[in-house]
Amino acid sequence: MRAQIVAMTSENLDMDAIKRAGDILKAGGLVAFPTETVYGLGGNALDPQASMKIYAAKGRPSDNPLIVHIAEADQLAEITTEIPQGAKILAEKYWPGPLTMILPKADIVPKETTGGLDSVAVRFPSDRIAQELIKAAGGFVAAPSANTSGRPSPTMAEHVEEDLGDAIDMIIDGGQVGIGLESTIVDFTEDVPVVLRPGYISLQMLKETLGDVRMDRGLLITDNSVHPKAPGMKYRHYAPKADLSIVEGTEAQVIDCINRLSAEAEKKGLKVGVIATNETKDRYAHADVFSIGSREEEETIAHHLYEVLRSFDDDRVDLIYSEAFYTPRMGQAIMNRLLKAAGHKIINAQEEKK
Repeated sequence: MRAQIVAMTSENLDMDAIKRAGDILKAGGLVAFPTETVYGLGGNALDPQASMKIYAAKGRPSDNPLIVHIAEADQLAEITTEIPQGAKILAEKYWPGPLTMILPKADIVPKETTGGLDSVAVRFPSDRIAQELIKAAGGFVAAPSANTSGRPSPTMAEHVEEDLGDAIDMIIDGGQVGIGLESTIVDFTEDVPVVLRPGYISLQMLKETLGDVRMDRGLLITDNSVHPKAPGMKYRHYAPKADLSIVEGTEAQVIDCINRLSAEAEKKGLKVGVIATNETKDRYAHADVFSIGSREEEETIAHHLYEVLRSFDDDRVDLIYSEAFYTPRMGQAIMNRLLKAAGHKIINAQEEKK
């Protein structure tokens, strides 16, 4: 049976539909809903069976922890056993918002939700639809991204329907999300807070707030022997169906390299896609070119990343070449997702020419 789809906006909430969605979650069902980052696939975080349903619907490995979403800051104390001072400072500054914190879990949170770990990942989203749904569901909603595991995360309800329409009970269509990349994850179970996933809240912002914060050393190149503390740390993610490579170098080198590789691929009968920017899109000659946004406004690159990756699936390309996006503030987050989507395939434009 196809999921029921209900449309609303943050400014014009459908509280009857939200109550129905909350009842579905209370009964152990699954509801997809918008947040300010990406669409989430919600289940009752305190119900082991609901968490297992989430894993099954997504085809997600069950040792990959789910994030528990709350809608009131004081609920954090109910699902954790300790809240370090640094976590309190970040919650005060960035909640509600695109920040997830990992803390020691309380017994009421089942290990089915935490991927077998003794810690729990918690987030307080700023999206009003998400907040009202969480309240209607009883206060604790486990919600990874609402896509088939490994696919680009959904930034519109249509993406959710495409991936999960036959596997879940309801989709709340709140339009296109604002940020377009998943939340920043900070682990507070170590002596020094560790960023396990970069996002809109950058490492620099965290250091300015807390002082001593470090980036996980295995963040960009994942070690598969490491048991994950956060969603997705050891799995390929965000991948389009076509083979994706990232090309690094100066702007001129990258454009020349992608044009040369695209021409060679076309001679072999392959259809090529290119991820470019507003500044470079007209300089590619042999490909289906999608502009991801502007380097002058790097939030646009983050906002459109998953949408562009999905567009290439619709376009049925065989190969994708992407420019690298080491932009000043969100570059770490953008490149983290892009590298995972590419399976860490990087082409050095200067070396390739040689």
